Amino acid sequence: MEPVEKCIREAGFDLFGVLPVGASTTVDALKTWLGEGMHGTMDWMAREETVEKRSHPGKILPHAQSLITLAFQYTPYEIPAELLHDPSRGIIARYALYDDYHLVIQKKLQQLVEGLQREFGAFEWKAYVDTGPFLEREWAAAAGLGYIGRNSNLIHYQLGSYLFLAELLVSIPLPEFRRPERGSCARCVRCIDQCPTGAIVADKTIDARKCISYITIEHRGAIPEWIRPLMKNRIYGCDICQEVCPWNSGRAAQKKADFVVREDLVAPKLSTLLFFDDAAFRARFARSPIKRAKREGFMRNVAVALGNWKSDEARGLLNSIIEEDPSPLVREHAKWGLPY
Repeated sequence: MEPVEKCIREAGFDLFGVLPVGASTTVDALKTWLGEGMHGTMDWMAREETVEKRSHPGKILPHAQSLITLAFQYTPYEIPAELLHDPSRGIIARYALYDDYHLVIQKKLQQLVEGLQREFGAFEWKAYVDTGPFLEREWAAAAGLGYIGRNSNLIHYQLGSYLFLAELLVSIPLPEFRRPERGSCARCVRCIDQCPTGAIVADKTIDARKCISYITIEHRGAIPEWIRPLMKNRIYGCDICQEVCPWNSGRAAQKKADFVVREDLVAPKLSTLLFFDDAAFRARFARSPIKRAKREGFMRNVAVALGNWKSDEARGLLNSIIEEDPSPLVREHAKWGLPY
């Protein structure tokens, strides 16, 4: 086993590729997407400096010579259908059923750097895990870690699409390593057909403004009323386009000692998810990516799910929100769910 691969395997990554640093080939598509406003309120993506960095990794680390692109599998066990479709329960995106992946993978990246520096000596480096101005799927696909599907996710022919991507830029030249691309969507359009809001507006193109994942996590403020009933009981993120993907069918759940599903987050009862102050919310989700939505955003989502439940119990919980929640935004969404 080559030294680079040895270090990567020891750090716990499932897939990798090594490429020379060069210019992006998809940044023009990004600019078009931004120009059409499909990034919604994610204004940081449209900043000129950020777009410039995405155009060439060398603008992130000026002396960068090699790029290691990495994937970490997080395929969970299937949520039973009777829970997934139970309107009294909230459904959380699969990746958020674990402790915050940023914390887990950042440790692995640090371990990888230390291993490489033992092999090659000191070098400059910059690492990202879904946090920096990096067109990660482009580089992962270029290295053969998978192909980009219609739903814009990276899909591996053996591991499916439940993958976290990470990158390590280094200032030393490393042997190039890439795999041939395998797999395709062929004629399959299940993700397009099953997306309840029509967020997949073209091949590999997502309009974030229609995407339940964006709406429930990144979007601040009121959720458009036409989207609310389509969310059903999705309270944080959305996996529908992955759930229906044939490449994810029958995949065994990953088993890793440092990445274990938190059972309390698997389809929890909506009645257990009312947080009327920030301290209680932070305590419940201290090490979870769910904290990104903030208390107000999360409670807004829960109020919508309760409105979609349409039951006597839901009515009582919505009235509790209206009486006790300090946020006008949350109360407005609770009131929306009450005309029944």
